Amino acid sequence: GREGRCMSTTDDRETRSCVSCGLNIAGTNAAAFKCPDCGQQIYRCAKCRKQSNLYECPDCGFTGP
Repeated sequence: GREGRCMSTTDDRETRSCVSCGLNIAGTNAAAFKCPDCGQQIYRCAKCRKQSNLYECPDCGFTGP
C-alpha cells in the first residue's frame, strides 16, 4: 500500500532515489545512467552530481564519481 505518503504523484513506476544520498529524485534534474560494470540503471540527484559525490552500484558494488 501507499498509505502514509504525502506526495500524490500519478506515476507508479519504481521510485528513483539518488544512489549517493538516497533522496527521492522524481521530478528533479537528476542523471540516469547505466553502471559501467554491470549495466544496472543508476540515478543521481543534481546536488550529488555537482559535488561529484561517490556512488556505489546497488547490484555489483562498482564505485565511481
